[in-house]
Amino acid sequence: MKVRSSLFALAAAGAVSLGGFALAAAPAGAATVSYQANLAAVNGSGASGQFMLTLDGNQATITETASGLAATFSGAAYPHVQHIHIDGQGACPTMAADTSGDGVISTTEGGPAYGAIGTTLSVSGPTTPAAGTVLNIAPSGASINYSRTITLDAATVSAIQANKAVIVVHGLDPSTLSAKAQAEKSDLVPTLPLAATSPALCGVLAVSQTSAVPTGGAATGAGGTSGSQPIELYLIGGSLLAGSVAVFGLRRKFATVNN
Repeated sequence: MKVRSSLFALAAAGAVSLGGFALAAAPAGAATVSYQANLAAVNGSGASGQFMLTLDGNQATITETASGLAATFSGAAYPHVQHIHIDGQGACPTMAADTSGDGVISTTEGGPAYGAIGTTLSVSGPTTPAAGTVLNIAPSGASINYSRTITLDAATVSAIQANKAVIVVHGLDPSTLSAKAQAEKSDLVPTLPLAATSPALCGVLAVSQTSAVPTGGAATGAGGTSGSQPIELYLIGGSLLAGSVAVFGLRRKFATVNN
């Protein structure tokens, strides 16, 4: 009996050990989690949208719809650069951020709330922060129907999991600004109008209570409904938009980006 008891004891111990090994061998954070953001208007843009992100490791499958954005930019579809911002307060700015008192939250003024660019939400090509200044891979036009699967860096994944990631879509219709703001230059590129680089939509990513994606069709890698059109505009060193807007009384300029 003692021998049999000992065998049972050894077998039980072995089962516990194997069970512990199996648990230890399971990859941490392997579960797929969905996050969602309600995109709300900033700076009186009148726009709105929904953003869904499903995270599987460092792979993010994104679906986004938005409408009511500025439609044209110097006679072409308005490019709306957009990003996942990180390393800020994990919040969208309120009008209290308008320290200049011009009625507009500039990109710089909104920075403490949403942070720096973690990932660029381009329709194709690179998604690094450096790509955040490239117009021809940004969604364009008054509406966005966007769907893409991309690889995120560790900092962006960490911010998403900590509910500190913020979606920001940039580019305002100048007619929504006060007369004072319309006369002001961009805080990022002094040769540009303030509207060109100011945020239009913002939403904080949080764990979704549903797996449903936003309504509306979404073609993989698509931008606005008018498509991404060639525009001789380039962003300059961390600014969000460059070029000139006809409604501002500026002539269109051609520029070359030198890396």
